[in-house]
Amino acid sequence: MTVLSIIRDCLDALLHPSARYDALMRARHRAFMAPRLLGSLAAFAAFPVYLVLRGAPSAVEVAAFAWLIAPILLSWFLSRTGHYEGAHVLSSLALAGLIMAVAGSTGGIDSFAAVWLVVVPLEAALSASRRVAAFASLLALSCAGLLILGSQLGWLPSADTTAAERGVLMAFGVASATLYAAGLAFGAESLARTSVALLSREEERYRLLARNMSDVVSRHQRNGAIQFISPAAEAMLGISVAQLLGHGLFDRVHVADRPAYLTALSDAARGDVRSVEFRLRREPDGSERGQIDFLWVEMRCRPLDPEMGRDVPREPEVVAVIRDVTDHKLSEQALEQARSAAEAADAAKTRFLATMSHELRTPLNAIIGFSEMIAQEQTLMLGAAQRKEYAELINASGQHLLSVVNGILDMSKMESGNFEIASEPFAPRASLLHCCNLLALKARENGIDLITDAPQDLPVMTGDPRAFKQIVLNLVANAIKFTERGGQVSVSAAVTGSQLMLRISDTGVGIAPDDLKRIGAPFFQAGKTYQRRHEGTGLGLSIVKSLVALHLGELTVQSKLGEGTAVTVRLPLVYTPPQVKPADEKASESKIATLTPVLRQESQDQTQDQPALVKKSA
Repeated sequence: MTVLSIIRDCLDALLHPSARYDALMRARHRAFMAPRLLGSLAAFAAFPVYLVLRGAPSAVEVAAFAWLIAPILLSWFLSRTGHYEGAHVLSSLALAGLIMAVAGSTGGIDSFAAVWLVVVPLEAALSASRRVAAFASLLALSCAGLLILGSQLGWLPSADTTAAERGVLMAFGVASATLYAAGLAFGAESLARTSVALLSREEERYRLLARNMSDVVSRHQRNGAIQFISPAAEAMLGISVAQLLGHGLFDRVHVADRPAYLTALSDAARGDVRSVEFRLRREPDGSERGQIDFLWVEMRCRPLDPEMGRDVPREPEVVAVIRDVTDHKLSEQALEQARSAAEAADAAKTRFLATMSHELRTPLNAIIGFSEMIAQEQTLMLGAAQRKEYAELINASGQHLLSVVNGILDMSKMESGNFEIASEPFAPRASLLHCCNLLALKARENGIDLITDAPQDLPVMTGDPRAFKQIVLNLVANAIKFTERGGQVSVSAAVTGSQLMLRISDTGVGIAPDDLKRIGAPFFQAGKTYQRRHEGTGLGLSIVKSLVALHLGELTVQSKLGEGTAVTVRLPLVYTPPQVKPADEKASESKIATLTPVLRQESQDQTQDQPALVKKSA
């Protein structure tokens, strides 16, 4: 352990607790106590030698050596109280008092000690306080004025020395003052170096925090212009900090979010603490340079405290912390989608219960009622014709009930992925004509013209003939159901490339644009004004959509309210079962239904090759 280390440890033990945890203040307290304690100890050690060489000391010499006690008392005062500025004030008073005592007895202003008055403000400069330096300067000037006044008025004794002795004493005074001032200069330089080192270390610490923080710290003017932004912005936005200064960050704020961004900064500049969420344009990677990528950020801003800066800003400024909240926003969107899905599921359940309440009870009531009447045929005296009629009604109700249950079961199988396609070659024209013939009677009863256009040269296709018939039956039955008396339903088939295109159009009530987006959802029945007039479970188009998806086909619905609906189905001529995972099947299913409302003129342009009756249905 070196001597300097021992001295440093001793000084640290004398420090006041308020200065032990501040490196700069600790260095200043050491610089104040070390020279005074060491100087006093050295003077006391030299005093016996001085007495041996000089003999009995004079009163002035005794006063000078007595003054050596003052630095020790000053160090004790600073150690006990921690008042750094007060210790410097007392030190200036003690030094000025010693100078006045020596100069007053050795010639006044002409004394060799008078030059030491220059040292008083220099020593006070180490306090780093303007008040202490000003006090020491006034004290030195006052002492000099008193010495001048005392010399002019003859209040002070004249120096009883020769010219040679006065020259020697003056040289000693100047040299000693110069040496003391040099010591003060070295002390000031040491404190300045310590202050710079501590400041650099502190800046490096904050620079390290700013560089490694994921949040972005920025300093704004009231109009949003950036004066400083931390390096974390480069990782967040993919561009250099220099490009974000000024209005660089504002230019990357989404246009719709700029008013909220500027409002938050303006409110913060007026003294409020604000938080705002907005979108920032992020610089994409080189491979995606043509794309625009935005991320959601949260900015918390507050007014800048002028005392924290080195200078007071001319206008209010704002400090902001920007945090990437994109993942949080995505989670919110996912929760919102889940909530919407839950609400849709609840609405579907409600629709299911409402629909099943009618679709199941009606045929069951008919079955139970007519069967009870047949069971009591002797009491009711039923004839053979009535029994036959009741049996037919029971059979029809049972068939209707069976179709409802089959529809629900088929839909359940399709949604669970357990519905299997039995692929085999079949003639689509024969199946199409068969389905239309089955529904021709229903169309005539409703006063609707059913027109079928199936070319003779339709090729044989590979697929599930049962599913094909179910697609045609559901679509044609829907068209007939929602077409008013006197309307028309057109069914056409054609080959386009490697696909068979079926088009079923009608001149019925049509579908509103809002309902068109939900067409194909289970148990959904479009419209509010006419849905109560038609029976059904709302599963027909949903089953069609699923069957088309299982055949890797496409379903398109075009409609306009009050003018009619056109449904186009495209099926591959050769169906090949895909070897994909269920997730891929769901992805392919999402590409199937393209439901877009079209204008009447657009529908007419798309159907130039269809028969005239088909062109009328948009």
